[in-house]
Amino acid sequence: MSLIKKNKQRLFPWNSPMINPWNNSMLSSFFSADDFFTDDFFEEDSLMPAMNVMETNDMLKVELAAPGFSKKDFEVTLDDDFLHISAEKSKKKEEEDKETGYSRKEFSYNSFKRSLKLPVAINQDQKVKATYDNGILKIALSKIEETKEDHTMKIEVA
Repeated sequence: MSLIKKNKQRLFPWNSPMINPWNNSMLSSFFSADDFFTDDFFEEDSLMPAMNVMETNDMLKVELAAPGFSKKDFEVTLDDDFLHISAEKSKKKEEEDKETGYSRKEFSYNSFKRSLKLPVAINQDQKVKATYDNGILKIALSKIEETKEDHTMKIEVA
């Protein structure tokens, strides 16, 4: 028994490049709207800075990659068992040359908000340390040992 390859152009002549010259995969993939909206740019997490969380015996350390900001742009709050980190920065630049009639105005705006549910209890009485250097925000939180009360109760059967 031998296999015979079917000629799809004989069955569907409208797919032929002579009849439909626009039917090529490069153009159809370029103009495809499906690929545009499934791009990583539109994913919510793609615009969020990457975060590392490390736990030691007595500390919880959080590192957040946020280049391009300055220390004054950050707001870090600790709310019960949540750590909230946000940053906001805007910049305006204007130039004008009356001699040539040239003017230019530019602006930019960057912001993000991240919240992290802390996996352990944090000692809020001790000072929480946060530093920002070379685009990395580092936060050091002191852990507190949770007291586990014994809630065992003996019940008599009547």
